[in-house]
Amino acid sequence: MTVTSHRSAEEIGRTALGPRPLPPLGPTRAVPLPDVVESVLPNGLRVLAARRASVPMVELRLRVPFAGDVPEHPAVAELLASTLLTGTATRDRVGIDDELAAVGGDLGVNVDPERLQISGSGLAEGLPDLLAVLADVLTSATHPDHEVARERDRLVERITVARAQPRTIAREALQRKRFGDHPIVREMPTGEEVAAVDVEQVRALHAAALVPGGSTLVLVGDIDADTAIAQVEKAMSGWTADHPARELDPPPAVRPSDLQLVHRAGSVQSQLRLSAPALRRHDERYAALQLANLVFGGYFSSRWMENIREDKGYTYGAHSGIEFVPGGAVLGVETDVASDVTAAALLETRYELGRLTAVPPTAAEVDAARAYAVGSLLISLDNQGGLASTLSALAADGLGIEWLREHPGRLESVTVEQVAEVALEFFAPTAFTGVVVGDADVIGTRVRALGGVVGP
Repeated sequence: MTVTSHRSAEEIGRTALGPRPLPPLGPTRAVPLPDVVESVLPNGLRVLAARRASVPMVELRLRVPFAGDVPEHPAVAELLASTLLTGTATRDRVGIDDELAAVGGDLGVNVDPERLQISGSGLAEGLPDLLAVLADVLTSATHPDHEVARERDRLVERITVARAQPRTIAREALQRKRFGDHPIVREMPTGEEVAAVDVEQVRALHAAALVPGGSTLVLVGDIDADTAIAQVEKAMSGWTADHPARELDPPPAVRPSDLQLVHRAGSVQSQLRLSAPALRRHDERYAALQLANLVFGGYFSSRWMENIREDKGYTYGAHSGIEFVPGGAVLGVETDVASDVTAAALLETRYELGRLTAVPPTAAEVDAARAYAVGSLLISLDNQGGLASTLSALAADGLGIEWLREHPGRLESVTVEQVAEVALEFFAPTAFTGVVVGDADVIGTRVRALGGVVGP
């Protein structure tokens, strides 16, 4: 009889002399990035097309600058986005869905204070059909009365639920704290504002704001770039306007100030949201700031996460990151904690910010952050959709494929000293502002006792 024995994972990982050493990381494999062909069409639409033939699909991203000053703009824009694909002069909602399905395609619309974006995908051979539907809704969407009424009711219900969520309340409070009354803070209208929108407002905004000049269309997939651009020009020839789309003006710079305590009666959790100025991708120090952010709180192995989650158990998750806004960038630091540890979590957050400036990242911390940054970037670009979304975001910031090609090299060349320099400048606790959202009757006394917190 043969007896088969199995070793446990612990046995496999050890030798007679102790734990088996892990092999060193190998060199990072580069993800080949395709050439991007660019053209500005006669109507002002900028088109970027890239061939990536990994699967017989094509990804589409249309970004239209969509700023507005009037108070009702966010509500009208949300309803426009919700009804853009519900009917045109020649296609109803079902007809649009059927034509897209015939080429394995889909289109979706979302809007924020900065832009309206239409995202989609389909079989590469069906690109002309996908573009035909897109052109039709851009030029001939009728926003039918019954569809607007139905989507308005659904939107009011969704917004009412969303605005009751702690994260939404915290985000809105943070935006007001750092940007005042700038239009960028109006990310979500109220249900009452949406309920007051009529169909003529939606149609008027479509005619005035959904225009090609200043807009960017990105195509990535199993396509010939030049042929695809020609197909876009043919399909979009009827989409014209005598004025460009409106870009959002840069918001005011984030200024350091006391945190604002925002009362949310009965809350059993608190939201900590801190923010400070950051660097745009154009800045030669951006790669160093990216690594400093990762060391602080940008990924699971960060100092802050280790402190308030792994060591203290204050939260399930904590994250810091760089958020890009028109003309600039801001740091964001956020976590949700139980009410009874709100003051302690804020104290530890300030401690870790101060520690990053006083005890600079070690070479091991920087190397780990660098490996994560390069690896995650390459993974995000290793599919058609990820590349299309990244190209669209970079194009809006005045950058292109060359920036992507060179960025892993920039990350690899950053020194520990350079990371320490940007950490000292951008992560000092005195550089931040922000909000603490929670039940002020429960958390207020202890939070205010820490200093630098104002409010009820």
